[in-house]
Amino acid sequence: MSAQLLDGKAIAKNILDSLRERVAQLVGAGYPRPGLAVVLVGKDPASQVYVRNKRRACEQTGIRSVAYDLSAEVREHELLSLIDTLNADPGIHGILVQLPLPGHIDSEAIIERIVPTKDVDGFHPYNVGRLALGIACFRPCTPLGIMTLLSNTGEPLKGRDAVVVGHSPIVGRPISLELLAAECTVTICHRETRDLAAKVRGAEILVVSVGKPALIPGAWIREGAIVIDVGINRLESGKIVGDVVFEDARER
Repeated sequence: MSAQLLDGKAIAKNILDSLRERVAQLVGAGYPRPGLAVVLVGKDPASQVYVRNKRRACEQTGIRSVAYDLSAEVREHELLSLIDTLNADPGIHGILVQLPLPGHIDSEAIIERIVPTKDVDGFHPYNVGRLALGIACFRPCTPLGIMTLLSNTGEPLKGRDAVVVGHSPIVGRPISLELLAAECTVTICHRETRDLAAKVRGAEILVVSVGKPALIPGAWIREGAIVIDVGINRLESGKIVGDVVFEDARER
């Protein structure tokens, strides 16, 4: 049986088109143009790609993007001072600090310094707590993107058995909360999980975000399951692959 592939690019284009119209309407009505501060520390190649894509999305939608590219040697107190300045700037409506940060900087301290109303990544404990309680908040972008993909399948989520492989604070934990809010029955798996294969085989919805190529073979996947592979892994050959063996999974 050949799988139905979700076209994430087409979905993203529709979202960007809708956002561009919304921004134009806001500005046309006399509201200030939304402003996003994007802070990049160091020259990590993956982070540079992510930040470049975010800035491009701002250009496409009419959002004002303000770039802060800092040296990897920047001191923690200097970064905290920058965040204080951005918190107080009425022209900045969202602050995004690209993770990971260099080892000498306390990421939690940086995230907690951002005022929750400008925490567009949804990582501040205030927003995470509201997400857990089902109260409106900024929602972490990757889990929100996963929920958008799931909604575009047209399949009902309520009552489905969902398995999340990976429990990072960026993807695994928040997506488990999102799925729980959608009234799925959620199982979270991690490195200490016993008999991962059995857990995966029971999944009607499977979300994988570990960062380990070929972690999930196609034979583990239940026929007809919805699979969202968040893993991004670069092989020695330079090829980018996910955590799920795609060629096998697409036949399930």
